[in-house]
Amino acid sequence: MSNRVTIADVARLAGVSTMTVSRVINAKGDVRDTTRLRVQRAIEQLEYRPSQAARTLTTQRSHTLGLLVPDITNPFFPEIVRGAEDVAWERGYLVSLANTVEDADRERAALEHFEAHGVDGLIVCSARLPDATLDAALRRHQAVVLLNRRVADQRVSSLEVDDALGTRLAVAHLAASGRRSIALLAGPIRSSSSTKRRAGYREGIESAGLRVDAALIEDGEPSEDGGRFALRALLERRPDVDAVVCYNDVVAIGALSAAAELGRDVPGSLALVGCDDVRLASLVHPALTTLRIDTYALGRVAAELLFERMRGDAPRHVVVTPELMVRASAP
Repeated sequence: MSNRVTIADVARLAGVSTMTVSRVINAKGDVRDTTRLRVQRAIEQLEYRPSQAARTLTTQRSHTLGLLVPDITNPFFPEIVRGAEDVAWERGYLVSLANTVEDADRERAALEHFEAHGVDGLIVCSARLPDATLDAALRRHQAVVLLNRRVADQRVSSLEVDDALGTRLAVAHLAASGRRSIALLAGPIRSSSSTKRRAGYREGIESAGLRVDAALIEDGEPSEDGGRFALRALLERRPDVDAVVCYNDVVAIGALSAAAELGRDVPGSLALVGCDDVRLASLVHPALTTLRIDTYALGRVAAELLFERMRGDAPRHVVVTPELMVRASAP
């Protein structure tokens, strides 16, 4: 038999109706100060904890946000999660995290789970689902913020890093330092960030007066192993490459390992540029030249945009500009 304290127990001790207790708990309706104090003392004495399911039915709020990331082991995402969680905590909300490990089926299942459990809002980072599938899934949620992705649904706010501009900055820096065979480790072809980086790369190459060569673009997974394998494949095909722009810092760290294994001196015969400026970027040897993004601030802004949508404000689309951080891997 359960010994759980109920709202009826509180009402009996306080000498009021269960409706009055409910009004005090949910801060709704007019309750005299003396009555409110009596109810609060009864709650404390009995150590009553309202059922979250009951509160959700009453307030139509779960006080939970959904946050979906493609790979929590990628150091780009934990700071985003922390930033979003800090804003949520400040507003009295908790965050439910789904890690989809770059798998579209797990991403779809996570979106369905969040819908079934009635989260009040949803932040989706770097979605991997096709546009039509993602758009249809998000239409079933009332408040959504997409990070590094846009969909047709005009109700959805978005927060994007200008990856095309960042890649142009990286290519311009490499060309100005005398590099002439500049390649791109482009990451997964299904990624919207990869699409933007490819566009920025081509624009940067043309602006530098160099020839765009599809053989200098190598796809790969956004991981350390992905960077290692991609650079090996690229240099086997094009040993003349003297500079590489990488999809992210993790890919660049993998590429650093591959360069060492192949006897390619960085930055002597091969310059490397990463993207994101994760904490490891300045700790590896040589330290990575990279495109800095304040990922903690990114998470905070995403959460702020979400709370705007939850209170009915118009959707907004925010673009963040990366900053080139020049270090030893590409001086």
